[in-house]
Amino acid sequence: MAGPEPLPIVRLRHWGRWVAAAIILALLVLLGIALGNAQIAWNQVPDFVFYKVMATGLLNTVVLAVLSQAVAIVLGIVIALLRRSANPVARWFAAGYIWIFRGLPVLLQILLWYNLALVFPVIDIPFLVHEQTNVLISAFTAAFLGLALNESAYMAEIVRAGLNSVDSGQTEAAKSIGMTPAATLRRVVLPQAMRVIIPPTGNDFINMLKGTSMASVIGVTELIHAANNISSNNLLVMETLLAAAVWYMVVVTVAGVGQHYLERSFGQADRGPLSRAGKALRGVPLVRSARV
Repeated sequence: MAGPEPLPIVRLRHWGRWVAAAIILALLVLLGIALGNAQIAWNQVPDFVFYKVMATGLLNTVVLAVLSQAVAIVLGIVIALLRRSANPVARWFAAGYIWIFRGLPVLLQILLWYNLALVFPVIDIPFLVHEQTNVLISAFTAAFLGLALNESAYMAEIVRAGLNSVDSGQTEAAKSIGMTPAATLRRVVLPQAMRVIIPPTGNDFINMLKGTSMASVIGVTELIHAANNISSNNLLVMETLLAAAVWYMVVVTVAGVGQHYLERSFGQADRGPLSRAGKALRGVPLVRSARV
């Protein structure tokens, strides 16, 4: 007797995907048509991208973001360690620091630093400095302080979360082989915590690059202020803002690529046969076996 006929193969049709793709493409076409008909001198935008004042704004944007993020990382690590300290005074100080600098808007902090001379005309620290506040706290310095201190509060929480993600047994094992707390932090805890710390830190740095635009309020020549300087002469506001947007997308893209490779580097090290912490603690398996 003949066997049963094979069932026909019917391909699954994803109608929802086709409909969604068609809607997205239609919206993109409409957006392109709208931008094409907009009263924007597109041929002027490339010229504004390479204006000298725009290059100055780009340099100030990158320098301000890098300096602020670097100081924020250092302060964030210190505050995170104080937050985990056994000293209650240190813990309360760290908690208050985070509460203040994370709670106040960045723009408000920048304005407070910029107008510090109104309440402290002279900064007088015995044996260190005696100078007019307006001389010490320039517009760039005020923007740097506002951005760095605000970001340091967020970095403290990011670092604390990364340190908490490392199993306490790693620290105990390091102590058992005679490693100092500083060496344990540097060679055991931080390398493992970095895979938790890097992604949000990279995102914060990208946000920092864009956040420098708030410095334009106090006259720092960053990208937005540079675009406003150009448009005040030719009244081509949208064109100059689009030129600034081009540079923002360039620096953000570069930062995103760097973050990707940094994350992949630490991810590969963590997935390897011996992580960095494992290399630092070659005797850990024996200690763990003893504990078990």
